[in-house]
Amino acid sequence: MSQVELIMPKMGESVHEATIIKWLKNEGDKIALDEPVLEIATDKVDSEIPSTTEGTLVKKLFKEGEVVQVGKAIAVISTSADVAVKPVADTPKPAAKVQVNGSAKVSAPVLESVSVARASSNGKFYSPLVRNIAKAEGVSVAELETIAGTGKDGRVTKQDIISFLPNRNKRGGATAPLSHDNRAGGKGWERSSGAGGEVAPPVFASGNDEIIEMDRMRKLIADHMVMSKHVSPHVTSYVEADVTNIVKWRDRIKNSFEKKEGEKITFTPVFVEAVVNAIRDFPMVNVSVDGTKIIVRKNINIGMAAALPTGNLIVPVIKNADRLNLLGLTKSVNDFATRARANKLVPDEIQGGTFTLTNVGGFGSLMGAPIINQPQVAILATGLIKKKPVVVETEFGDSIVIRSMMFLSLSYDHRVVDGMLGGSFLRRVADYLEKFDVNRTI
Repeated sequence: MSQVELIMPKMGESVHEATIIKWLKNEGDKIALDEPVLEIATDKVDSEIPSTTEGTLVKKLFKEGEVVQVGKAIAVISTSADVAVKPVADTPKPAAKVQVNGSAKVSAPVLESVSVARASSNGKFYSPLVRNIAKAEGVSVAELETIAGTGKDGRVTKQDIISFLPNRNKRGGATAPLSHDNRAGGKGWERSSGAGGEVAPPVFASGNDEIIEMDRMRKLIADHMVMSKHVSPHVTSYVEADVTNIVKWRDRIKNSFEKKEGEKITFTPVFVEAVVNAIRDFPMVNVSVDGTKIIVRKNINIGMAAALPTGNLIVPVIKNADRLNLLGLTKSVNDFATRARANKLVPDEIQGGTFTLTNVGGFGSLMGAPIINQPQVAILATGLIKKKPVVVETEFGDSIVIRSMMFLSLSYDHRVVDGMLGGSFLRRVADYLEKFDVNRTI
């Protein structure tokens, strides 16, 4: 009999730890190869950890709710196979790159001692990653204790401390303490917002009201959205596009495509392709802001907002979308949409985006003004495709015809994207959609 340690796997360059949400197997249970053993959560996504061998779960090394570093053993599995036990290294890990305010900074090694204690005097837990960021940014323990964590049991996450940093000195030092009551969820968005000291108004529940605690993902989304509105001055522009050719093309090829490829084709890959082509024409939309520096992204990584069965949103990222043809984009879109609904995405697949596309038309909306997905500077929303009478110019004069029309909206960061650039980019996306070849093959 051999014993094999189940290791917390690497889940992305910027993911260094995970919280154990639920054990799916108990000690003494039989486990098949690749069978899920436990559920974990990172600051990016929830996922399952499968067994690397067939055998019996002998020992759980961590409890539910505990935070585990990548590379640590989390369980011991007994197997009859001749498999050597993989030792857990006690040597410090290399310095981890941590994204702070949009730029990469190198923190101390994960196992190296830091000036911030693992737990404060009031019992609040700080992970090694958070402690390293605090040390690199000179954040004191007193300041850390003012941050309301959005992690499990109020744990301060990487995103919490990163959201805290831009505003920490606006009121002469640390930001105002965060409330932990139920008036507005008691999370990061309740922080005073600047010189005016605005806070969320009190909300009182009556006897007939139902109170629902936000789940972990909804808290993260809320904090990220409020942070984005504070960081970027949002401007939204709109255009209307004639997508009749795209509708006709899809109607013509959708049955044969499904028969050939075994999956459906939607409008989304066509929208992604148009965005990629427009980014090539206007590369200054594909940037991020770091203080007074503009970082021009050479890769075109398109995030596609996907709705989950819970009602939350997640944004998987099509990396190097400019290197894929329409078939490749279709495969990527369908794969991400399917695995997002099944909660099968891994952290690397929802980070690194340089531009985001969201389809508000999928829910019946004509148009929307989306919030920028930081640290990007623009996000495009596609509205409902609707048939309507349109005046078109012909060689015989103006005519009223029925066309399939769609509104496009672009929200952009006015610090670096002015109206001319934002409007020109949006118009170029519409031009690519309107010039779509109805006879195109895929």
